[in-house]
Amino acid sequence: MPEVNCTPHVGRPRAFDTNTALEKALEVFWRKGYDGTSLTDLTDAMGINKPSLYAAFGNKEQLFLKAIELYESRPCSFFLPALEKTTAYEVAEHMLFGAAMNMADTGKPQGCVVVQGALSCSEAAATVKEALMNRRVEGEQKMRERFERAKQEGDLPANADAETLARYLGTVLQGMAVQANNGASAEQLREVAKLTLMAFPR
Repeated sequence: MPEVNCTPHVGRPRAFDTNTALEKALEVFWRKGYDGTSLTDLTDAMGINKPSLYAAFGNKEQLFLKAIELYESRPCSFFLPALEKTTAYEVAEHMLFGAAMNMADTGKPQGCVVVQGALSCSEAAATVKEALMNRRVEGEQKMRERFERAKQEGDLPANADAETLARYLGTVLQGMAVQANNGASAEQLREVAKLTLMAFPR
């Protein structure tokens, strides 16, 4: 994402990098939840004032959704790269082990900001909650389509239920996110991943 640059004038404040600001906002939302995060929390972390926040990102809801887009497109994201794997088993393997490594990474908040956000949003944040739930549904839809393709290619058995398989994997990933948020280690999550893969059709 490009920097937000102003027309140069003497005394104008230095432009800020929107990606860096979004990363800061993401971390605050991740640690405090959508409802628990105030505009002051965000401006303090991002190093900007409220007018600059509104001008660059819109309101708190819009900022949160942009932060989620950044979260899902980061290099360490494992979901979309997993869908490009050669076999359905490798798709599941990459997702599960990627989740174990990333969700329990002690260098950042634990768990998954999308799952946690959907679970903790109040009724007042219904629009945000709905957007996060829609992302979950879209993720399962992408998995279902990938597993349908695997059936057509003969990589999965003809009687495999792609929709249930996608929901199963999605359920495990969400459960791993909750476990990570509750303090599960990467190794503990890897054991869950291994057990899940034992039940995965090949």
